[in-house]
Amino acid sequence: MTSPLDALTNRFLTAAWWAVLARGLLAIAFGVLIFVWPTISLLSLILVYGAYAVVDGIFALIAAFRSHGQGRWSLILIGVVALAAGGVALAWPGVTALVLVLIIGWSAIFRGLFEIIAAIRLRKTIPNEWMLILAGAVSIVFGVALLVAPGPGALALLWLIGAWAILFGAALVVLSLRLRKAARG
Repeated sequence: MTSPLDALTNRFLTAAWWAVLARGLLAIAFGVLIFVWPTISLLSLILVYGAYAVVDGIFALIAAFRSHGQGRWSLILIGVVALAAGGVALAWPGVTALVLVLIIGWSAIFRGLFEIIAAIRLRKTIPNEWMLILAGAVSIVFGVALLVAPGPGALALLWLIGAWAILFGAALVVLSLRLRKAARG
């Protein structure tokens, strides 16, 4: 016999796995685009990052509002931070490289913190929550690296941004597949 908490957890996993997968695939696509076009201009980087962050924030909010259990508030915060970062990048595309680096850095740090919090809260309900902790840790390390050395500018950090996006996205894809398996299991 399943408890109400188990039923609630199962609904959360069933509702959220596809949004986590979409977020991971978007992050990977964003990272690959950076490696494919290393000569991308700063304006293009701002617009691509802004669009990615807005779509990522929307998917995080969809996952939050489709779930009714643990981790909901963390997903809401992740979505709001991503939407804010993307909105700022799209509203002011002429922003300097330093400000862009700071926006991306702080966004990555907050996202990482909220993902680690979500993983800790979900540790008893999802298997291998360490993948979400890993995604959060990668985001925090990336954000701190940007804040510590913003001087080189966004163009010099393209490879780091691309690598972060691909690693973060891969961790989310693996997590989504485990969530899907747990939801079916």
